Amino acid sequence: MASRASSEVPASSAPVKLPELPGLGTSWWERGTRYRLRRIRIAVLMAAVMAFLCFVALSLYEGFRTVLPPGVRGVWDWAQVIASCGALVWGWAVQRRRQREDLLDPPSPMESRSRKRAEKGRAARLAFAGRALLVLAAPVMPAFAAFCVGWSAAMVTVHEFPSEVGARRMWEARRG
Repeated sequence: MASRASSEVPASSAPVKLPELPGLGTSWWERGTRYRLRRIRIAVLMAAVMAFLCFVALSLYEGFRTVLPPGVRGVWDWAQVIASCGALVWGWAVQRRRQREDLLDPPSPMESRSRKRAEKGRAARLAFAGRALLVLAAPVMPAFAAFCVGWSAAMVTVHEFPSEVGARRMWEARRG
């Protein structure tokens, strides 16, 4: 019969379940083929959404452009090109700054999940409220679309998501 002391398992040696991250599952830990396929899937999905957004933005802009006098159209088009280039860079910079801040204090897997839920609810409300504003925003829709493209491109081209860093730190703290 084993003594009571030898049959007790310390709490720290109990197996800790690898946390699942939204959109990445547990593939973030090993970074193998599954991880790369999920990251590619995220990038392709974002590219499709951004292509649709750009199509809608240019369609709305074209509708607005037809009511402008012919002499003003060229000037307005060039103003849109310049504004769109600036908005593309601005969107990239805003997203990278947010990622840098998140990397300084990366969220835990639970915080990542709650942030995703909050963003989904916020996005639905903004989409509903934004339908009426689309008509008013038609003159600047190309610049808005360029901002979104820059923001999205910066999001999907990072080496490591802040949620991965937070999950890795949490995992290593529990293991060590």
